[in-house]
Parts: sequence; structure tokens; C-alpha cells
Amino acid sequence: MTPIKLIMADEWRFWKRTRLAVSVIFMGIALTLVAAIVNTVEMQHATHEREHLQHTSESRFLEQPDRHPHRMVHYGHYVFRTPAPLSIIEPGVDDYSGSSIFLEGHKQNTPMFAEQGQASGMTHFSNLTPSFLLQVIVPLFIILVGYASITREKEAGTLNIMLTQGVSLWSLMLGKLFALAGSGLLMLVPLVIAVIWAASNGEALLTSLSFVFGYLVYILIWSGIVIAASAMHKRSSASFTTLVGLWIVLCILTPRIASTGASAIAPTPGKLETDFIVTKELEKLGNGHNVSDPAFDQLKQELFSKYNVDKIEDLPFNFRGTAVQIFEEKLTTVLNEFAEQRMAEELNQALIARQFGWLSPTTAMRSLSMVIAGSSIETHHRFLREAETLRYDFVQSLNKIQTDDMTYEDDMKGYDDPASRVESSNWELLSTFSFKPDSASTRVARSLPYAAQLLFWLLLVGLSMRLALRRVS
Repeated sequence: MTPIKLIMADEWRFWKRTRLAVSVIFMGIALTLVAAIVNTVEMQHATHEREHLQHTSESRFLEQPDRHPHRMVHYGHYVFRTPAPLSIIEPGVDDYSGSSIFLEGHKQNTPMFAEQGQASGMTHFSNLTPSFLLQVIVPLFIILVGYASITREKEAGTLNIMLTQGVSLWSLMLGKLFALAGSGLLMLVPLVIAVIWAASNGEALLTSLSFVFGYLVYILIWSGIVIAASAMHKRSSASFTTLVGLWIVLCILTPRIASTGASAIAPTPGKLETDFIVTKELEKLGNGHNVSDPAFDQLKQELFSKYNVDKIEDLPFNFRGTAVQIFEEKLTTVLNEFAEQRMAEELNQALIARQFGWLSPTTAMRSLSMVIAGSSIETHHRFLREAETLRYDFVQSLNKIQTDDMTYEDDMKGYDDPASRVESSNWELLSTFSFKPDSASTRVARSLPYAAQLLFWLLLVGLSMRLALRRVS
């Protein structure tokens, strides 16, 4: 057996004898396993519930009786964002961004059902998802298990004995590192089982393997940090204090500073301020429900000239439908400009926060985890865009029915008059909405900068271990 394997085996024997490490490892496995099971059940429930609600919403829209088409524009429709399979481990922004939107004419509503939309950063502690445990709690467990790996040998005087017996310092450190990383990998077992379950439920093999590989590197980074710190100190108490301080800085403070710093570096206007600006812009478009609005005077004159008529009643189509079509088009253009601006600002803040991954492996791992799982803000923005496309299509299709299938005279009779209604078969224009996460190649390509951050930390830890080696020498 090589010296490295002997040291690994000896380390495991020591942990088994003291029972403290075994208890911590067992606690880590139990916590991640329970979190994975609970989160899987919750996400499965959420998936089935949203699919059911989506189907129910579409059915109720199609089951509406004969109505005036503009009443259906305001009857509206709901769309739901179904969680990605890997959300059972990494819910990402799902709990904060909302998962459903009510679509209707003349509006772009914000997502609803954001359970913790107003939550503070510390509320993460009440949400023990598998990803949170693996990114924040498991490093603490690794510290508890391995903070005395090298200092224990120094304090007992066995380090010099091993060196005089020909055991190299590199063999000693690598043996301790692999033993400690092995304890961390045991805590990853529930994650691997959950990923296999996600893969069996539609997750791509590429993203599944990338997801697991990212966490393997993360465990190795923290194992290396612990071994390097233990090698640099003479006393276990000093090693423990240093490592707990590092854990607080890297796992708690830096991610919090990242989100706060991103908001300070790239501030965004508040909702009330934005709503006021949008309202002022929309007022310039006129009122789509009022054909006498001056905003339509030029349009009317152009149509009168084109069809050689003097009044809107003589036009070969329903001008009320045309007016609302044009109004919806202009309104959507304005709303989309503000929506794209807001999404660009949100993405910019997220990208700034992710740059703190160069300062914290936890931030890097969190970014990579959310992007690969398909629960990042990029995926949420695509949901908003696809929902808006559906909204615009069905609203404009209803407006077109009002234009082509109704006369101006019938339209003026009011919504309650049977003459102003169209057959309910027209509601079949509504497209089925089914939201899927980005392709595996897109998510993996998007995660490469954060994979580079993890590799940077791996290199940094390697250099730290080399520096610690010289210090021990």
C-alpha cells in the first residue's frame, strides 16, 4: 500500500475511533438526504400542480361561451413556469421570481406566487434546500472533520516521526486531503442519487454530469482549504478559528456582499418610479377603446382616403377592432422596451454579483449550480418573453376577430347584446403554453465562466497547499 493510501486509512481509523468525525459525516449525509427528499417531493408537487393549473387555465379559456372578443381580451389567461428537473436540488430564483403570470390585453403583469419575494438574504437559512446545504453547510462539516488533520500530528509529535521514517510531506498532505475529500464526497451521495432521479425525469446527461462535477470540484476546494490551513498552524485551536473565519467570509459574507454590492454598483429604479414613467409614455398613445381619441385622427383620414369614404361606419371592416389592434401594437412596443430594459438591469446586477465568484468559491458554485440547473435569472427572463409572446398573439388574434368578423354597428351595441358576440369556437386561437428550460448545451456554455472561477480556486488552493508545505518544512 502506498504511503498516501496508508495515511488515508489511518485518518479514517482515527475518525472512527474519535466518533466526532463520523457523527459529523453522518449528520451531513442525513441532512442532505432529507433535504433532497423533501425538495424532490415539493418540486414534484409544484410541477404537477403547475401543469394541472396550466391545463385548467387553457380549458377554461376555451370553454368560455359566445362573447364579444374584447371581453375575452380582458378575460385573460394564466401561464405557469414548470420547474426544471434539477430544481429538486437547486431551486435557484424560483422561490423569489414568481412562477405564474396573468396575461391580458393592454398590460404586462408581473409574475405572481413568489413565496419569498420580499425575503432578506438571511432568510436563506430557513430554506434548507440541498444546494444550500451543499454550498454552505457541508464546507462547515468538512472544517469540523478536518481542521486538526495536520496540527494533530504536530501537537502529538508524530509528524517528525513520520518524516524521519521517510514519509514525504506531499504524501502526508495528499493522504489527508483525499481522506477529507472522501468524507465530503459521502455527503454528496444524496446529490448524486437526486441527479440520477432528475436524469430519469428528462434532465440531459451533459447537464447532469456537469452538475455533479461542479460539486466534486467544490468539495475538493474546501478540503484543500482545510488541509492547507491545518498545515499552516501549530495548534488545532488556531486552525479551527482561522477556518471558521474563512467559512464566515467565503460562505456567508461574500455572497451577501455580492448581492448588495451589485445593487449599489448598478442601481435600478424602484417599481413606483418605473410605473410612473411607463404610465406617462402610454398616455401618449391615446385610448384604444375610444375611436374618437385624437390619437386615431390621422389613421382615420388615411383609411377614409384609401377606401373613399367619409365616416368610419362605411369602412369595409370594424374600425373599433382596427383601433385597438394598432393601440395594442404600439402599447406592446413601449412595454417591451421597458421590460427589456428592466431585464437587462436585472441581468447586469446578477452578472456583477457572479463576479464575486473570484473572491468566494461559494458564490462561484452557486452561480454554476443555478445556471446548469436551469433555475437562473436568464431562464426566468426567457419565461417572461415567451409569456409576453403568447399574450400578444392571443390578444391581437382576438382584436383581429373584432375587426374582421364584426360590423361597426353591431360592435356599438355593447357587450351584452347578442349581435356583438362571436362564436366560442374562435377561442381555439389560444396556443398551448409549455415552458422548458434552455438546452443542455446552452446552459453548460453559459456556466463556463463560473466553472473557470472554480478552477481558479482549485489552483489557488493548490498553491496554498504548496506554501503550507514549505512552512511545515
